[in-house]
Amino acid sequence: MKVIIAGAGIGGLATALSLHDAGITDLTIYEAVAELRPLGVGINLLPHAVRELTELGLGDKLAELGVPTSTLSYYNCFGHPIWSEPRGRAAGYDWPQYSVHRGELQMLLRDAVSERLPGAIVLGSAVSGTNANDEKQSVRIRTRNGEERVESADVVIAADGIHSAVRKQRYPDEGAPVWNGLMLWRGTARVTPFLDGRSMFMAGDGRQKFVAYPLSEADSDGLARINFIAERRLDDDNPGLNDWNRTVDKQQIVDLFREWKFDWIDIPALIDSADEVLEYPMVDRDPVDRWTFERQTLLGDAAHAMYPIGSNGASQAIIDARTIAYRLATANSIETALQAYENDRLPTTTRITLSNRSLGPERVMQLAYERAPAGFTNIHDVVSAAELAAIADEYKRAAGFNPQLLNERPTFSVSNR
Repeated sequence: MKVIIAGAGIGGLATALSLHDAGITDLTIYEAVAELRPLGVGINLLPHAVRELTELGLGDKLAELGVPTSTLSYYNCFGHPIWSEPRGRAAGYDWPQYSVHRGELQMLLRDAVSERLPGAIVLGSAVSGTNANDEKQSVRIRTRNGEERVESADVVIAADGIHSAVRKQRYPDEGAPVWNGLMLWRGTARVTPFLDGRSMFMAGDGRQKFVAYPLSEADSDGLARINFIAERRLDDDNPGLNDWNRTVDKQQIVDLFREWKFDWIDIPALIDSADEVLEYPMVDRDPVDRWTFERQTLLGDAAHAMYPIGSNGASQAIIDARTIAYRLATANSIETALQAYENDRLPTTTRITLSNRSLGPERVMQLAYERAPAGFTNIHDVVSAAELAAIADEYKRAAGFNPQLLNERPTFSVSNR
């Protein structure tokens, strides 16, 4: 079986490693950029994704790369606590949750692919389109100098992101990603750690929000690298370019959060300490009812681009990768495998995408704002403990990382079944 993967992002690289683990090694990843570099800022890997990377033999390296998240806490814009819960092993999972730098995670996956599948990654070569010719899939490759060639494969997996050329071919009238009116500003800064040094927190509501978590332990100077995301709803119909690398003047973001100084963290000072701040509109894509066409299918953001709520974007792409490899290794035909993969993953990711549009687990902050916009003394006078717990558990179940269900779920590793 020969497999072509479009895109060497987290989803594409995880797919290659998963296929290798399942005994499928005749594969090539075509990536548009000429060089893979550790770009971006921080992401969270939830325990269900950490499980998959651990079963791929990357657990130790991941532990060196990331900070295990101890607690997730929600606050209102005045710093009043709304909800807090343990994360990772402290919450009963058999695997931790990690905060990591997206680019460094991508480099970890790249290095693992290069070691296990030498020569599998072809850079400067974008998949521009596909055709089916009986059982063989023709893949058009465009190099950076404008040259084109055609390669063939038995299976094509499009992991080429939110602007996927393969998805566009199947849904030509889809248009641009859907913007929800929120603008994000991301950055990292070396500052004194907050709370226990391993906590992730979110503060605010549906109008304005701030998120932060550590990407490193404190160094000899007592400083840690902190990742942050600032967010605000804009009165604008045009979100601008979908480009994570657009740098903006951080002072304007500092001014938006000027009053957000809590006893345990000074948010405007944190933003002001960043080397740079990157702007990006919060966008996703409408769920579709089909990913698979002939022997081609979509994966990761190409299949289910979702709002960065609930820390699920990269995690779901990794689970996609493990699922499709398991199905290809165990089904009696490629068509059966790809349809089983779609049946496994499309309903789940559709639920997550739509839940994220309704704020997902962050609904606890919006409820607190709607019921007590001027703040509160005790959150349980505003939102009951049972209601808060139900919101958190509902999202875990929908996204596939309820502790008991995850711990008991069979592995995707074919050799260990």
